[in-house]
Amino acid sequence: MIQREHYIEQVRPFYESDLIKIITGIRRCGKSVIMEQIIKEISEKTDNIIYLNFEDKKVSANITSADKLISYVEENKKEGKCYLFFDEIQTLDGWQDACKTLRLHDYSLFITGSNSKLLSGEFTKELSGRYVAFRIRPFVYKEIVQYCKELGREASVTDYLVWGGFPKRFEFDSLEAQSRYLNDLDDTIVVNDLIRRYKIRKEGLFKGLVNFILRSNSRIFSASSIRDYIKQEHSSCSVNTIMKYLGYLEEAYIIESIKQYSTKTKKELSYYSKIYNADVCFNSIRCMNNRFDLTHNLENIVYNELIYMGYEVYVYNNNGREIDFLATKGTKQYYVQVAYSVAEEKAYQREFKAFANIDNLSQKIIITNDDIDYSTSVVKHIKLKDFLMMKEL
Repeated sequence: MIQREHYIEQVRPFYESDLIKIITGIRRCGKSVIMEQIIKEISEKTDNIIYLNFEDKKVSANITSADKLISYVEENKKEGKCYLFFDEIQTLDGWQDACKTLRLHDYSLFITGSNSKLLSGEFTKELSGRYVAFRIRPFVYKEIVQYCKELGREASVTDYLVWGGFPKRFEFDSLEAQSRYLNDLDDTIVVNDLIRRYKIRKEGLFKGLVNFILRSNSRIFSASSIRDYIKQEHSSCSVNTIMKYLGYLEEAYIIESIKQYSTKTKKELSYYSKIYNADVCFNSIRCMNNRFDLTHNLENIVYNELIYMGYEVYVYNNNGREIDFLATKGTKQYYVQVAYSVAEEKAYQREFKAFANIDNLSQKIIITNDDIDYSTSVVKHIKLKDFLMMKEL
């Protein structure tokens, strides 16, 4: 597996800290591998390391409470600073209490978990000021290229647009095997992590909402517009229920929403949000007859890549014309429009007009899958294949 230095360099300054280091993110995005890479790095200076994987029955069957975990650590530690690594610890009852206790006694504590419980409001309240969290995501394209090179395989942009970046899928040779893996992962996340976790009784309604949202990535919604669509198949569905279900999806890192920023009000419009999938495979596995939604998946991928690069992003309402992203980092600000292609005149005019009346002092960028450079004197065109290999805009 490739070294995911992008994330490890964020964790490294906290190796000696008594803060609990939480490595979190959607299932199967590579959290455990990053933990293993941190362990390898720390093991170069000490062997006073304890690693426990709570998905392993040998661990979960014998360490069944906070007290037993603390006792195990006390019995197996060595002299001096001890580094504790607990993988998928949220499966242990009372794990919060164990973590709070251990961090007080010269341990450096690292934990991973996929369950939404890990960063719930209750958890952050209990550990306020006692932890630092690191969000891990599926591979971006640069990581895919690196990993595929390690595996002796090719990494195409089109494959990324359709099937996304969950690391494990690249170990399977056939698209059939990859699709089966991604469908099983989808079932696990939706059924095991959400329906069972939250004891959702209206399973049909919830699954209908999930399918609609994940097929409709890169689009602006309000809760009421989602409710109106869902009610076509389910007679009873309130806005509160929609908001609650969307919250579950966000807590499990399946979707993310960004606010719309208006030029008229100069503020965020909280009643409209644009929703993006954590990985575009959630859209593609729901498509029939290989009619993949490459246009919206491309925008979703640009969103994921911008977040990976460290930008804060908003949807920008330019006097009624939508610009896909207002991306900011420090004092730098970029207006970014995304289209699959602007080769046709109608598409060219539509996409470039979105920048009308924006100060030319601001950087304006359009990203497309075209091979021809469509840059103008005021708008920079970046080819998708080039954007995907950039470290920043």
